[in-house]
Amino acid sequence: MPFIPHTEKDTHEMLKTIGASSIAELFDEIPPELMIDHLPHVPDALNEMEISRLMRQRAKTDGSPMCFIGAGAYEHHIPTAVWDIATRGEFYSAYTPYQAEASQGTLQTIYEYQTMITELTGLDVSNASLYDGASALAEASLMAVRSNRRVKTGRILLAPGVNPVYEQVAAAIAGAQGLTFERLPQDDATGNVAFDSLPNGREPVAVVIQQPSFSGTLDDVDSLTNWAHEQGALLISIVNPTSLAILKPPGQWGAEGADIAIGEGQPLGVPMSSGGPYFGFMTCKQKHVRQMPGRIVGRTTDLDGNPGFALTLQAREQHIRRSKATSNICTNQGLMVTAATIYMSLLGHDGLVNVANTSHINTTRLVDGLAAIKGIERLYSGPFFHEAALLLDRPVAPVLTALANKDILGGFDLTPVVGADALLVCATETKTAADIESYIAAFAAIMATSA
Repeated sequence: MPFIPHTEKDTHEMLKTIGASSIAELFDEIPPELMIDHLPHVPDALNEMEISRLMRQRAKTDGSPMCFIGAGAYEHHIPTAVWDIATRGEFYSAYTPYQAEASQGTLQTIYEYQTMITELTGLDVSNASLYDGASALAEASLMAVRSNRRVKTGRILLAPGVNPVYEQVAAAIAGAQGLTFERLPQDDATGNVAFDSLPNGREPVAVVIQQPSFSGTLDDVDSLTNWAHEQGALLISIVNPTSLAILKPPGQWGAEGADIAIGEGQPLGVPMSSGGPYFGFMTCKQKHVRQMPGRIVGRTTDLDGNPGFALTLQAREQHIRRSKATSNICTNQGLMVTAATIYMSLLGHDGLVNVANTSHINTTRLVDGLAAIKGIERLYSGPFFHEAALLLDRPVAPVLTALANKDILGGFDLTPVVGADALLVCATETKTAADIESYIAAFAAIMATSA
């Protein structure tokens, strides 16, 4: 908070009301030997003016470079109203809506969020929510095991385009519970699934597709969804919510649609903020809802017929035996969800479509310009949404360093992921034609130097 609102009189009256003589008395259960009088190497407190100046100085050291990095976190324009509303006291300090009678506003906001996310993904039910997109994959995999009880292998098959960080997080969380994560074969020309080499008889409990893929490609989700269901597996889709404004939603993939859809909600009004906090979203078919982790808000009516909202299907360890809980997630990332709800409400359908289309147009212009430079070509053929992989004739890291010296964050180094000198670039609706031309010119100048 920007200031401490309590005067000494306020503090005294509150202490008197609860029967404490001092603030120190509130913590008298702490053993004296654990108490300290001062913190070594911590300077004296600053006043409001001094701390504001210090933070402004430190913020300036970050600079304001043009950002062309994607790879899971995206720079989108966030209308000022989003966080002006989200940081109002009613939302900013509201946390867990355990008491429905006192939390109708918060519960309605979450309900509206769930409605919007199900509309985007084309599935029946949404939770609210998960920590982030990576942990959402772990939760979706565990959910698939609970839902697809006929398959006992614990084998999760990942399409080539699944974010490698998501795989690492999922393996760390769910690997100890008997789940294994294996990659499907890749078509080197497209970067997508090699359908001619798909394995049969592996008995996967679930197949995971990321659309768009981590390297920006668009896979044949219809064919892969149908193949997964033919194998007796559930289909888990990882999707970018912005892309769903113009791409087919996972609920419409193949003959039966995806069973579970997850993803990172950061593009929906959440600033990049050096990596968080973000939130993960999850939707599923109605038949799987009882295995869904996290919270779900339902709409109901009271005894007088008035509409109201309440938490429902709370199969979490706070409410039932731990061994029966679907998840031990203890927060709904409520503030991020609130911001996302306001963001989607302000933009509406047409606004989201405009953001998605403009991002695609800008990335197409960027990729075409970069691919025209000697020593750069597309790594994969085929369509993309708002990021694409480029193959360079030299190591990527020095090029990115040179671009950073020109105040440009040039992209994500894909070299460790694909085993070649490759760069992932992204351009959202925040980039102007001048920004793109400036980046292309800077890149061309660097490539003109000796490798």
